[in-house]
Amino acid sequence: MDIIYRRGEATAADVQAALPDAPGYSAVRALLRILEDKGVLKHREEGPRYVYLPTQAPEQARRSALKRVVSTFFEGSLVSAVAALVDSADDKLDPEELRRLEAIIKKAKSK
Repeated sequence: MDIIYRRGEATAADVQAALPDAPGYSAVRALLRILEDKGVLKHREEGPRYVYLPTQAPEQARRSALKRVVSTFFEGSLVSAVAALVDSADDKLDPEELRRLEAIIKKAKSK
């Protein structure tokens, strides 16, 4: 998805070329088809090729993916997900990140 978001659109060959240690062409096409079945991509035909485009803005896709991760791995608990991220940080959070987290929590409390 990152490749398609960066480019705006891409063929399977474009995606494969942009991937480090890329899987085979058939695997890339299969993944793009799965993403299309999930509704996050659509395609148009250009001669014999499919050109894939995102169906939603990156921010919307991130939120949707994050909700699925929280639901799947943290039993829907946002607190558990955030705690896991903060606890597993390799380095300490820098003061600016901590201020941002505090501001987000303060905003959530006021809602």
